[in-house]
Amino acid sequence: MAGGTQVIDGGRADRFKELALPHLDELYTLARYLMRNASDADDAVQECYLRAFRHFGTFRGGPIKPWLMAILRNVCHSTYAARARLVYGADAMPDEPAADPIWREVSETPEQAVVRLHESDTMRRLIGELPAEFREVIVLREINDLSYRDIATVIEVPIGTVMSRLARARAMLRAAWIAAEGGSERS
Repeated sequence: MAGGTQVIDGGRADRFKELALPHLDELYTLARYLMRNASDADDAVQECYLRAFRHFGTFRGGPIKPWLMAILRNVCHSTYAARARLVYGADAMPDEPAADPIWREVSETPEQAVVRLHESDTMRRLIGELPAEFREVIVLREINDLSYRDIATVIEVPIGTVMSRLARARAMLRAAWIAAEGGSERS
């Protein structure tokens, strides 16, 4: 402490920024699916980064993304669930459209863009309607691209449980997709 101000180890802060900040968007995506509210997701990600920085000395190397996602998951489930602010319903899905690639080889027609947007919105809604334990593994695997081992670490279950939940989640999504598309054809 110098003059009442705490001096932060600049090397530690720089290293943390270098490793952790590239995963900000992925953490926010997970937080949006878990929290169902943009403001709560912002708060959860901020709390995640604060906790991660505070405990960065305990990080033992390897991929930092699963470590951050485990912290985020704990923040979402403990802090916000304790306040009864965690809502697992499909009525409050993330309202931002999925990020589109900046560059595409083939430009799409306006009709293709509308179909893609409809399919994207439908899939986000269907993912949001999954029970929490299935939604969580789908988001971690298919959206955040974590390995089965990393997902097992994040949600603290055996790899076999991750595989089972993913299989069931995919089957549930497939059935829901077929039902949704079948229903829209009749409309």
